[in-house]
Amino acid sequence: MDEEVRPVRKQKRISKSLHDFLGGDYLSRESVFRNLPFLLFLAILAVFYIGNTYYAEKTFKEIERTKAELKELRYQYITAKEALMYNSRLTEVAKRVTACGLKETTLPPWKIYYSAKSLKTALDPDTKKE
Repeated sequence: MDEEVRPVRKQKRISKSLHDFLGGDYLSRESVFRNLPFLLFLAILAVFYIGNTYYAEKTFKEIERTKAELKELRYQYITAKEALMYNSRLTEVAKRVTACGLKETTLPPWKIYYSAKSLKTALDPDTKKE
């Protein structure tokens, strides 16, 4: 009964670490418990990072929406300004007031001359006329 003795093969370091990690032995080690506050800090930091990214995207979308609204309001302003300029032209005003019975004058404006004395008597009714 001669049995052949085979040498014991050493388990590779990588496969042992992988076996420990998948088996759950890695989490029960003391080094993991010592680093638990740091791991929690990293998890909280990751949550804040994700939240900040969502907030930045939301702000960016709001800015783009406001830009589009501003562009639309600018177009409305230009259109309204053009309509006002067209309706305030002399010929357009004359057309509109003709319906009310008013007519455009054909006489040129007169220049009124006055003296300081006549202005003073016109403004102060208590002064005697000379």
